Amino acid sequence: MYLSYFGLTEKPFSIAPNPDYLFLSDRHKEALAHLTFGLGDAGGFVLLTGEVGTGKTTVTRCMLSQLTDTTQVAFILNPTLNELELLASICDELKIRYKKSDTSLKDLTDKIKNRLVKNHQAGRHTMLIIDEAQHLSAAVLEQLRLLTNLETNTKKLLQIILVGQPELQQLLKRNDLRQLAQRITARYHLLPLNEAQVFAYIQHRLQKAGCQASLFEMNSIKLIHQLTAGIPRLINLLCDRALMGAYSAQLPCVSKKIVLLSAKEVLPEQLEAPKQASSKTLVWALWFGAFAASGFALSYVI
Repeated sequence: MYLSYFGLTEKPFSIAPNPDYLFLSDRHKEALAHLTFGLGDAGGFVLLTGEVGTGKTTVTRCMLSQLTDTTQVAFILNPTLNELELLASICDELKIRYKKSDTSLKDLTDKIKNRLVKNHQAGRHTMLIIDEAQHLSAAVLEQLRLLTNLETNTKKLLQIILVGQPELQQLLKRNDLRQLAQRITARYHLLPLNEAQVFAYIQHRLQKAGCQASLFEMNSIKLIHQLTAGIPRLINLLCDRALMGAYSAQLPCVSKKIVLLSAKEVLPEQLEAPKQASSKTLVWALWFGAFAASGFALSYVI
């Protein structure tokens, strides 16, 4: 509805992963560099973590776009699988034929290893990417480690990228997964955008949608950063609703007031936290004041 009003050719803040709107902040570029380094000749495991909506998928897609045809990739999006299901999914992704009605861990493992050897002999690389990897069980992670046992004198024949939320870091600290943890060649934790990066992010998406003007006041961008904590997915939700609000009010750009009204609709939990903190502070102040007024002295033992 607001597209023609603001001179936009399409919605600039869709949460769909449109590669045309790819924005790599300094932090995303650094994460990409770590992935690339970790996937060097040695191979093994690479770990990319970050909070929900920080852009882990963006970094992963960017890395995939830079791969050549000599790399065969298996991309697992649903990791809530047991060991047999995971190996079957890898076979599906690598287009390895197997008997779906009668198979075993050994059969699937042998078929995957045969493909790894054939790819290596043909001068090709094999890569496995698992998204939402924090949901993997310890048994499945151990099965992945066993797949990386196949190697030459100089490199692993299977490179694995584990992408997940911060809980994945805690999972890999388990004592029974220490062998896998020792095979991680690169780790990167993707942080949210800072205020300057939020401004650049918003302008980038507006320009990609055909608008060269700044549709957000500076103080509204500062508030957007505070309310979203710099998480791109939340920025998209809030900015889209804010543009609709500015259009409804027939304003030329998004004001701080419009951002607040929009946040009440799409980010209510972000507004509740400060209120709860303020309420607790008020209760504590009232209690302390009543206690002091009663004539008692407070003493501390250090």
